[in-house]
Amino acid sequence: MFADNNSNSLSVFENLESNVRSYSRSFPTVFRRGVGAILEDEKGCKYIDFLCGAGALNYGHNDPELINATVEYVKSNGTIHALDMATSAKREFMECFDATILRPRGLKYKFQFPGPTGANAVEAALKLARKVTGRHSIISFTNGFHGVSLGALAVTGNRYYRGAAGLPPAGAVFMPYDGYFGPDRDTSEYLDEVLSDASSGIDLPAAIILETVQGEGGINVASEKWLRSVERICRKNDILLIVDDIQAGCGRTGSFFSFEFAGISPDIIVLSKSLSGFGLPLSLLLLKPELDVWQPAEHIGTFRGNNLALVTATGALRKFWANENLSDDVMEKGSIMSERLRQIAQSTQNHNLSVRGRGLMLALDCATGNVAERIVRKAFDEGLVVERCGAEDQVIKFLPPLTIDAQTLQRGLDILDLSVHASV
Repeated sequence: MFADNNSNSLSVFENLESNVRSYSRSFPTVFRRGVGAILEDEKGCKYIDFLCGAGALNYGHNDPELINATVEYVKSNGTIHALDMATSAKREFMECFDATILRPRGLKYKFQFPGPTGANAVEAALKLARKVTGRHSIISFTNGFHGVSLGALAVTGNRYYRGAAGLPPAGAVFMPYDGYFGPDRDTSEYLDEVLSDASSGIDLPAAIILETVQGEGGINVASEKWLRSVERICRKNDILLIVDDIQAGCGRTGSFFSFEFAGISPDIIVLSKSLSGFGLPLSLLLLKPELDVWQPAEHIGTFRGNNLALVTATGALRKFWANENLSDDVMEKGSIMSERLRQIAQSTQNHNLSVRGRGLMLALDCATGNVAERIVRKAFDEGLVVERCGAEDQVIKFLPPLTIDAQTLQRGLDILDLSVHASV
């Protein structure tokens, strides 16, 4: 049985939980279980999940092999919390990540576990860049999103989030992202000009931070040429390049890292969300060895060592990244999905609908937030969970499980098709 939204009681959430809650407003039901690409609520209604924890569940809900790894580790009295002490779970993860992800790609990085969330990792990356270079400012980009703690918020562009800080976010300068002025202008040339001009008013920053595909900003996709140009500018000016791969990484765009297609070599890589493979909180900084200038305990946190998340992360690496099968599958499904989205966009009378993205990180730009909202609400009523993003919430973002089967993928797209035609 798919969705029937004479919803079960949400009163406890409305009465006791803070107004800051968001997703429960968009999806007004009480979920109780999830398997693969399917969520189920307390009434037994099922929903196809094209949100997947905002990218934290790339391998779907409750993969049975990862469940088994979790249960066995807990039953063995494995260490769950250990600050940043050495544990067998951490050693196994680092050895597996190095052997499975880094060495096959010719990459050499040191590992830093900064805390449980992506924002923790961004904070650590910015702090390290400033420590290494002795400079204070960071260059970020229009529509970038890197978190809502104060340091991460300073490099996040959206005025809505910045306005909640209570004081002006400081320490960042914003530049136009690829395509911000349209397809005919290379914004990296402008970046190069202002950094080369001693009178531009833009001091050389400690780092440039970017997403290769901007998630919350609207699924804006950077080209290979633009990314290479930004890296060249960094090298010319001794600026560190930080790639925020929190949402676009872990296979979401096809390759494990979203920047691989461009052949660039970031100084620092930020990972979180699907890193644990199971929805457990885990974040990681990968930093080039020469940048490891930290003194012991200069950057600390109680929850730096989520050993249960490290166990599931290791299991996910072994299951999904021992070969190229998942990457190939993502590219094939992404091609099928993007073509179907284009057909849906072109079949409507509203010619303002457009499609963009990479791999299984795709978007339907509806031009206005009102249209996108109507589509998302109708989709939920029909049994599909999708999220809006972009500066005006005008973009519908699609993040289905990378492991979704063809039949469920098509069923979700059928619901979307119906919802679009009922809403535009």
